[in-house]
Amino acid sequence: MNTSPDILCIGSVLWDIIGRSSVVMRVGSDVPGHITRVPGGVAMNIAMTLTRFGMTPALLSAIGRDPAGEELTEQAAAMGMIVDHLYHSDDLPTDNYMAVEGANGLIAAIADAHSLEQAGDKILRPLSDGSLGSVDAPYEGLVALDGNLTVELLRQIAHSPLFSKSDLRVAPASPGKADRLLALVGHPSATLYVNLEEASLLCHTDFPSSETAAKGLIARGCKRVLVTDGGSSASEATGEDVITLTPPKVLVTRVTGAGDTFMAAHIASEREGMNRHDALERALFAAATYVSGEIPK
Repeated sequence: MNTSPDILCIGSVLWDIIGRSSVVMRVGSDVPGHITRVPGGVAMNIAMTLTRFGMTPALLSAIGRDPAGEELTEQAAAMGMIVDHLYHSDDLPTDNYMAVEGANGLIAAIADAHSLEQAGDKILRPLSDGSLGSVDAPYEGLVALDGNLTVELLRQIAHSPLFSKSDLRVAPASPGKADRLLALVGHPSATLYVNLEEASLLCHTDFPSSETAAKGLIARGCKRVLVTDGGSSASEATGEDVITLTPPKVLVTRVTGAGDTFMAAHIASEREGMNRHDALERALFAAATYVSGEIPK
């Protein structure tokens, strides 16, 4: 196995407990369906997709020294991820995420990522102790950052010399945590991956489309952004122009992890040398394939 990472995935690595039903649901619904327990979390979801594109991601996160943490670490290693740099806590449990999805989309979700938040900058030690980098020799390469990190830690990252030579790719964990990304607005090497709702929250404006949202974020101070709007459109913008494409039409069977799949596919496509249009198109295809229930390629 390659022991040199192609990218660092920093953030939530946990267990996803997902209940899915093929019927329309509402508050109080009690319906038949299927419940799965799989590795998840934004950083893990991104890493899993990256491995399918032939990349070797290293995980930086907090994992408990409990049976759940041991199993999660073993599964990550088996999938081709570098797990040597994980922070293993003796007193913090492995995190969990629980969601319920119906035919009408995500009904409700609860993220129990308190261990990651309490671990704080301990998860970044490999970037300063020489394992992956140091102040004198900062890590040079791709870094996927997860909005599950605390505002304090994201601010620390935004101003830290440890990330001064990194290509930062940033995603919020959910609309409820979108404002945490304000710490990285204006960072010269940060690319933000957000959906339309998250873009609107960051700019305190209701945008009608991904294109207007992308332009709004650039005006807000972002250097580069990608904004998705479900099956309607997706836009990639810099200070010079905006590219907007329409995703393929598919039957949606799942939604949790779709944004992470989009982000990972886009990162992998650019690393392979694809131009902006082709990278965006491939990422949309991967996300559409994912929500249809297939494995993206």
